[in-house]
Amino acid sequence: MALTETGVAGRSWTRIDGIDLLRGLSIFFVLMNHVNMRLLLARVPYTKGLPPQLTSSLVWNGQYGVQIFFAVSGYLITSTSMRRWSFPDKVSAKEFYTLRFARIAPLMLLLLVVLLTLHIVGAQGYVVSQKVGGLWHAVLAALTFRINVLEATRGYLPGNWDILWSLSVEEMFYLFFPLAALLSKRTRFLVPVLLAFVIAGPFARAIAFNPNPVWREYSYMGGMDAIAMGCLTAIALGSTKLSKRWIAVCAALGSGLLIFILCFSIKANARGLGRNGLDMSVLAVGTCLVIATAAQSGWRSPRVLGPLLALGQLSYEIYLTHMFVVLGLFAVFVRAGKPMRGVPLLFAAVIVCAGVVGWILARLYAEPMNLWLRKRDSDGPTKLGVAVEEAS
Repeated sequence: MALTETGVAGRSWTRIDGIDLLRGLSIFFVLMNHVNMRLLLARVPYTKGLPPQLTSSLVWNGQYGVQIFFAVSGYLITSTSMRRWSFPDKVSAKEFYTLRFARIAPLMLLLLVVLLTLHIVGAQGYVVSQKVGGLWHAVLAALTFRINVLEATRGYLPGNWDILWSLSVEEMFYLFFPLAALLSKRTRFLVPVLLAFVIAGPFARAIAFNPNPVWREYSYMGGMDAIAMGCLTAIALGSTKLSKRWIAVCAALGSGLLIFILCFSIKANARGLGRNGLDMSVLAVGTCLVIATAAQSGWRSPRVLGPLLALGQLSYEIYLTHMFVVLGLFAVFVRAGKPMRGVPLLFAAVIVCAGVVGWILARLYAEPMNLWLRKRDSDGPTKLGVAVEEAS
């Protein structure tokens, strides 16, 4: 999910507030969705009397949030690669994989160790059933980027495992991205490959072409179109300086598309966009237009959006650990008798506590490990580039 601010050979690559806000919005939707699912499973009728669209926009946009993540990831990985290397023909696969491993692996491996331990001690809500293949099958699937395949064929894993499906999609992208770049040699040859993924995405999500409801949401192709759009956005902006007029057009159109899908999803689905897998495509286009606006306008976030900005900057840490917070606070809510007046407090507490846990893990573990692995595997202070990636 992203990058930080340091430079290579004296250059400074600063964070982009608009992109961090997109990631903050994404993780907000994921958190709201997972709390909502716990409440529904516990038969807490907290949405009774609320307008359907308000409910949908607040607590059912989790999948849309992940799609936004995918588009942001594609943009950041491509734009970073363009800055580090002569893209695409001189991308260093070894350095690329080292950078990705340093960013992703430490926290993910720690998560797997914790989940493995909780399964062994029989902690409620953390045991992987034999129905889905048991513990070691799940561990193998996580390490080989196949959690999405496992769940689509065997059934859902416990919540803390289930979230790894999106990493399976992203990691598959990371696996093949430098190889595709090197084989293409020229940007003009890479672009058609990316466009093919953009075209394939809606088909992978469409009911008519994919009868498996889990695979419609979790498939590789179903997420790769947003990633490919992000890549294409980075390539386009790499050789283009938008005028103020075009920045305004991108901002207006991108914001309009995001608002349409996120805030008027019922109308969008009534028009067949969801059934045909096109709602995610529209959302990804809107996201990329907002990314283009943020990347070229130099826009800075107002202070009032600081909390959302902070969530976005910690999105990877929050995403991997938030289910511990959701399950823990929900258990407290149940022990308190599932009071209706406590529902808003539950949502707020999850968001705040997930942010705090993410911040602690980032500062004390994930970021130090990221930097240590980079230094260990580099041949010099700038060999791997000093651009510190955060949560791409």
